[in-house]
Amino acid sequence: MTIASEPAAPTSNILARIDAGFNFLLSVVSSTWIFAIMALICIDVAMRTFLNSPISGVVEFVSLSVAACVFLQLPSAIVQRRLLRVEMVIERIEKTIPRAAALFNLICMLVGTVLFWKILLWAWPDFTKAWRTDEFAGAPGAYKLPVWPFKLALIIGVAFSLVQFLKLAVIETTNCLGLRMRRSEAVPPAGSVAKNLLFGLLLLGVIVGFMAFLFTTDPRPIMVGIYCLGAMLVLVLLGMPIPLALMGISFVGIWVARGTELNALNTLGLTASTAVGSYEFGVIPLFIMMGIVLEKADVGKDAFEVAATLLRRLRGGLGMATVFANAIFASIVGSSVASAAVFSRIAVPEMVKHGYTKQFSVGCVAGSSVLGMLIPPSLLLIIYGLVAEQSVGKLFIAAIVPGITLAVAFCIGIYAMAILTPRFVGSPRKRDDIAALSLTQIVVQLAPIVILVLAVIGGIYGGIFTPTEAAAVGTLFAIIIGLVKRRLDFKIFKEIVLETGYVSAVILFLIVAANLYTRQIALTGIPTKVADWVANAGLDMTGFLIIYFIIVFLLGMIIDSVSIILIVLPIMLPVLDVLDGNKIWFGVVTTIAVEIGLLTPPFGLSVYVVKGSMPKDFVSLNTIFSGAFPFVLIMIAVTVLVMAYPQLSLWLTRL
Repeated sequence: MTIASEPAAPTSNILARIDAGFNFLLSVVSSTWIFAIMALICIDVAMRTFLNSPISGVVEFVSLSVAACVFLQLPSAIVQRRLLRVEMVIERIEKTIPRAAALFNLICMLVGTVLFWKILLWAWPDFTKAWRTDEFAGAPGAYKLPVWPFKLALIIGVAFSLVQFLKLAVIETTNCLGLRMRRSEAVPPAGSVAKNLLFGLLLLGVIVGFMAFLFTTDPRPIMVGIYCLGAMLVLVLLGMPIPLALMGISFVGIWVARGTELNALNTLGLTASTAVGSYEFGVIPLFIMMGIVLEKADVGKDAFEVAATLLRRLRGGLGMATVFANAIFASIVGSSVASAAVFSRIAVPEMVKHGYTKQFSVGCVAGSSVLGMLIPPSLLLIIYGLVAEQSVGKLFIAAIVPGITLAVAFCIGIYAMAILTPRFVGSPRKRDDIAALSLTQIVVQLAPIVILVLAVIGGIYGGIFTPTEAAAVGTLFAIIIGLVKRRLDFKIFKEIVLETGYVSAVILFLIVAANLYTRQIALTGIPTKVADWVANAGLDMTGFLIIYFIIVFLLGMIIDSVSIILIVLPIMLPVLDVLDGNKIWFGVVTTIAVEIGLLTPPFGLSVYVVKGSMPKDFVSLNTIFSGAFPFVLIMIAVTVLVMAYPQLSLWLTRL
C-alpha cells in the first residue's frame, strides 16, 4: 500500500519560488557585502600607505558588518543543511529507523525556531531604539556611521532564518508521520513503525526528563553547568547541529542558573548581535575567500608540479612532493579541508599512475593536508587567537617552525616507509618519466605564491598590516593571480563569492553559539572549579598537557576542529593561567593536537573529504584511514616535541 499525496498546488510552487528567491537574494547581498569589505580595506590600506590619508570609519564599518553578513547568509545555509553536525550516529538512525531520525531532526528544527524567535524578540526593540535615538558609531565632529541599517540587516536575516527552521520543521513532521511527497514511496512495515515509535517515545522521554531534572534539582550554578555540559555533548553526538546544541543548552543553563528567562534572553540577544562584532572577526571571511580563489586558480596544481620536479629522483619522491606542495598551499590558504580536496584530485592520480599504492597515495594526501591548519595563515589559529584573546600575528609567527618541522617529519617518514615498507608504499616506476619543469617554468609558477606569502605573512610580521588587512590584501593579490593566469571568469568568480558567504556564515555562526556557551560556562563557575582542582591536586604542566591531549584527541574522533577549540578552551585556558603557561605556545600545541582528529575514525573530516573527492568506488574509507595512520603517529610525535620544547614555537616571536 502506498500513500498518494496530492500534486503540489500552484500557490505552494509560487511560495517556494518566492522563498528560494529571497534566500538567494540575501545570500548575494551578504556575499557581495564581504567582497565590498575586502575592497574597502584594500583602498584604506592604499590611501594610508601612499597618500597618508586613511579612510575614516573603516574599522567601525567592518565591525558592524560581520554579524549582519552572517545572519543574512544563514537562511540559505539552514535550508541547505550546511550547519556543522556530527553525522555518524544520526546517519545510522536514518537508515535503520528513519521516522525516529525525522523526529530528532524535527526537535532540532524546533530548537532553532525557538532560539531565533527569542533573538527576534530581543533584536526588534534594540533596532527601534537605534532608529529613534539615531545611534551611531564613530567620533562626533569627524564621522558618524548610523547603526540602525546593520541592526535591520540582522533582523531580516534572523526572521528569514526563523522561516527556514519552520519550513524544515514541517518537512520533518511529514517524515515523522510517514507522509511522502512522491507516490512511489511505501509506508514502512508494522515492525518498523513500532521500532520508530519506541525510539521516538524514548527520545522525547529523555528530553522531557532532562528539562524536569534541570529545573527541579540542585540549583547551584556549578551543578547546572555540569548537567548542561553533559547534555550538550550528548546532543552533539546524536547529531544535533552543533551551534543549535551550544545555544539551546546554554540558553536553558543561563535561565536555570539565574532564575529568570529575562537574563537568558538578554544574554542570547547580546551574543547574537555582538559576539562577532569586532574588526578582528573580519579576517575569517577574507581568508576563506582568498583560499577559495587560490583553489579555483589552480595554485595547488602549480605547487605540486614544481615539487614533483624537484623531488622526483628520491624514494617516495611524489609523496614528498605532495607534502611540499601542501606546505606551500597551506602557507597561503590556511584550510586543511581545502588542501585535502585540491590534492586528492591533483596528487592521487599522479601517484597511482607512477606505481604508488592507492592506500599510500590517499593516506599521503589526507595526512599532509593537516599542514593547512598549522602553517600560517591558519584559520584555526585565527579562531584560537580570537577566543584566547591573543595576537593572531604572533600565533602565525609561532606556528612557522612547528609547521616546517611537521612537514620535514612527514618527508622523513615517507622516505623511511619507502625503504622499510615497500609493499605499503608501492613500486614506483622509473622516476625520470615524470615530466620535469625548466628553471624558467619553476620560477614562473612559484613567483605568484612567493609574492602572496610575502604580502600576507611579511606584511603581518613587518607590522605593515593587521591580520584583517593582510587577509584583504592577500585576497586582492589572489584575484589578480587568478586573472593573470586566466583561470577566473565571471561565472567562477560568482561561485567564489557565494561560497565564501556560505562557509563564513557557518563558521561565524558557530563562533556566535560558542560565545553564548562560553558565557554560560563562565557563569556556572566550571573553569574556576577545574583550575582550583588542578592547583589543589598538585598537577604540573606535564600532567595537564597529557590530560588535555587525551581529551582533544578523543574529541577529534567525533567533532570537527573548530568546535573542539570553541568547546574546550573556555574550560582549559583558566587552568593554563594557574600553571603560568604561555598561550601562544599553547595555541600551536592545540592546533596540532586538534588536527590529528582530521585523520582518525570515525569522524576524520580530511579522510571524508578525500573520499568525496575521489571517483566512486576508487578507494574505501578504511583504506584511507589505514593509509593515514603513519601520519597520525608522526603528528603525535611532533606534538610531544612541541610540548617538551616550547622554544620551537616561541623563539621567532622574540626576535
